[in-house]
Amino acid sequence: MSFTAAQGPARPTGQDCDLDVFRSLVERTTDLAGFPHAAAVEENVLVYDSARLRAAGDGDRAVRAELVRAFSDGPGVVVLRGAFPDTAVVDRLTAVFDALIAAQHASGATAGDHFAKPGANNRVWNALEKAALHDPEAFADYYASDVLALVAGAWLGPGYQVTSQVNVVNPGGAAQSPHRDYHLGFLSDEAAAAYPAHVHRLSPVLTLQGAVAHCDMPVESGPTLYLPYSQTYEPGYLAWRRPEFQAYFAERHVQLPLAKGDAVFFNPAVFHAAGANRTAGVRRTANLLQVSSAFGRAMETVDREAVVNAVFPVLLGRRSRGAGEEWLERVVAASAEGYPFPTNLDADPPVDGLAPPSQADLVRQALREEWTPRTLREALRTGAARRTS
Repeated sequence: MSFTAAQGPARPTGQDCDLDVFRSLVERTTDLAGFPHAAAVEENVLVYDSARLRAAGDGDRAVRAELVRAFSDGPGVVVLRGAFPDTAVVDRLTAVFDALIAAQHASGATAGDHFAKPGANNRVWNALEKAALHDPEAFADYYASDVLALVAGAWLGPGYQVTSQVNVVNPGGAAQSPHRDYHLGFLSDEAAAAYPAHVHRLSPVLTLQGAVAHCDMPVESGPTLYLPYSQTYEPGYLAWRRPEFQAYFAERHVQLPLAKGDAVFFNPAVFHAAGANRTAGVRRTANLLQVSSAFGRAMETVDREAVVNAVFPVLLGRRSRGAGEEWLERVVAASAEGYPFPTNLDADPPVDGLAPPSQADLVRQALREEWTPRTLREALRTGAARRTS
């Protein structure tokens, strides 16, 4: 999507979502000639031969520039055939994932899911850390992937941060609803609408979504559904829940089969959804990768828990003397952590939406319910422990 010129108002709302405008952006054809390093266009998606990219070299500026165009103004989705040419490397990490899932089941734990009922799929949160601790040799051989480094570096530059969640969709597993992803895609419509348009344009360049196929994934097994070019629609973070956009996605989405060792990467603003597994015997196993920009961090380390504990008695006192909600909210915003991520999603799962409550949400609750400072201090400690891996 373009980040230099706004398509709409300075602060988009749901009323700015226009399906006809969306159609005009989405209903275009990918021209292979515009992407000379790609091997083919399938279902309007760019397909790359990973061996050809390796031959070009990861320092090839033309390759990197082409990948950026593919994610921004192109279809937004690229498939990399043979990203892991030695599938034994993939199998070794699959064995690690299977062991982690078995350990979860043995402990009685059920991993929650952003878009599916807990227990419907086999999900491993923070699989990156867990895999490294379980089998560091298998971890190192897998994450030495030159293709992962090429694509992540092209979109995000150096210093990127990799996270991983394993998702196994069992036979009969239902499809997801179409959605956009982290950051703004994890917020409610009301919360997303509070951000100005330039933040809607910025959000997609802070992360890159990817998935590595850990088994062959025929279309019947439900590989991810995509709507190419949907990332170019600026109000899309406010549109994806709307019934007319969901219906359009159901009509126009594309779906590509993957072989074990293939990878797919996409702009997080692309409308997408996991497909239904209609097979009788394929446990569709994918390593879902979320790669984040190094710049998604504050300049200074601040012990916000200590700040909140110091300030909370002041907030209570001012509230009792008639301070308005807006005044209190401004102080909460300056003192408490207002964003719930990063967190440990095993211990701190999403509640009533796609994200767990933030530290600031806890402070707001404490003010409404007039907790004592000690009660808040203990709740903050418990919350901090939940977020620790």
